[in-house]
Amino acid sequence: MALLLTADVCDAEEARLAAGELQVLTPGFFQAYGRNRIFAGHVVTVKVLEDNVLVRRALEQSGLGRILVIDGGGSLRTALVGGNVAKLAETQGWSGIIVNGCVRDVDEINDCRIGVRALAACPVKSGKRGEGQLNVVVEVAGATIRPGDFCSVDNDGILVSAFIPEMALGLNLAK
Repeated sequence: MALLLTADVCDAEEARLAAGELQVLTPGFFQAYGRNRIFAGHVVTVKVLEDNVLVRRALEQSGLGRILVIDGGGSLRTALVGGNVAKLAETQGWSGIIVNGCVRDVDEINDCRIGVRALAACPVKSGKRGEGQLNVVVEVAGATIRPGDFCSVDNDGILVSAFIPEMALGLNLAK
């Protein structure tokens, strides 16, 4: 598969970047986990707080190469994704997971063929109340992310936009 690098997208889409149509999540917030350091796909969103029932429910669906963006409110008190959830995402064909919150079972996540970005690791499991919202607009690291947006992630950063960059057209993003 050809690579879609964020620096190349920013160079090719300078006008859209300046207009805010292409957004860069604030650098320095997210740490990389999982075996795939470069991933891209359309976005599904979940908004939860210290409760991962809806996260699991979303990842139980066929991923089709998509990326689950979890707005966990930036909480560092509990983990929203662990090894079992990451393995589920891998098995279901998700491209990656971005967590505005924490993960746990880091060694297990790092064995999965999926890309994961999160604020930090925390050993405390999340609640199981089933509270939250699926497929809503979320605000994460200075970016407004909508269900269906296109997201590209690599070691340089995380981009999100309502359009698919021309250079991505024809790529097999679902692998």
